[in-house]
Amino acid sequence: MYSESFKQKLVQKMLLPGGPSCRSLSRQSGVSETTLQRWKLMESTLDGVTKRKKPPVHHAEQRSSDDRSADEKLRLVLEASTMGEASLGEFLRRHGVHEADLAAWRQAALSGLSTPSVMQARPGDGKRIRELEKELRRKNEALAETAALLVLKKKVQAIWGDVDDDTKPSSDE
Repeated sequence: MYSESFKQKLVQKMLLPGGPSCRSLSRQSGVSETTLQRWKLMESTLDGVTKRKKPPVHHAEQRSSDDRSADEKLRLVLEASTMGEASLGEFLRRHGVHEADLAAWRQAALSGLSTPSVMQARPGDGKRIRELEKELRRKNEALAETAALLVLKKKVQAIWGDVDDDTKPSSDE
């Protein structure tokens, strides 16, 4: 099935003064000659113009820009960058995206590519980093203490042997 814009482009070529014939356009485009003639007839008749329905525009449900994944944002930015002004509006409506969001995503992608790979700190990150470092130090100290206790336990067992196994239970009788 051919898109409506593709059909319109071919019909417009045929309707131009001195434009190509159905046969030559068929060879160029790969669309059968009878199909081209039917499209041309539909375009040139008043009935064809008034009865033709525009393809339905499917609007994406309104989603905030935070709901979209980074992959989806990048895909939309790349797709939109290949479009002209006329088709960009329809593209934005179809995907439920504002042009300002698209511009912000494009800028974020470009700044991500131009800055070093080190993450940039946000306000409030310093306090969180200090808390995490403090917790890490505490856990490292606890781990070192546990390791020291295990080493001491092994040394005691090596020196004294397993004392608990050889002792007989005391009987009070």
